[in-house]
Amino acid sequence: MIKRQFLMFLVAGGIAAAVNFGSRIILSEWMRYVPAIVIAYCLGMVTAFILNRLLVFQEAANALKHQIAWFVLVNLAAVVQTIAISLVLARWLLPVLGVDFHNETLAHAVGVAVPVVTSYFGHKYLSFASSPRKA
Repeated sequence: MIKRQFLMFLVAGGIAAAVNFGSRIILSEWMRYVPAIVIAYCLGMVTAFILNRLLVFQEAANALKHQIAWFVLVNLAAVVQTIAISLVLARWLLPVLGVDFHNETLAHAVGVAVPVVTSYFGHKYLSFASSPRKA
């Protein structure tokens, strides 16, 4: 059974992803692609933090500065996971399995999905811990 908290985490993440994606498109009207991606990622991360703090992990006992620090660290770990999984799948596993159809897209989809679970637990027990924890 999936907990309500995890479902709300998925909703918050989906909204943050939409902010990230949508703002990149809008920002690209006024700036180059890479700076637009970086700013959009930051907007998505701020959105995710606010939604998670307000809607998902209301019982957080950490000081705000510790919540922010842990949130950034957990997200950095998620990016590393995403890159590692995406590269292993796209460059090694999928070709070995004979898959030769949108390997990078398939690998990236899996790479993005896997850190959802680890990020949830990282945010639950570190970023928004119900007992005080320092970064």
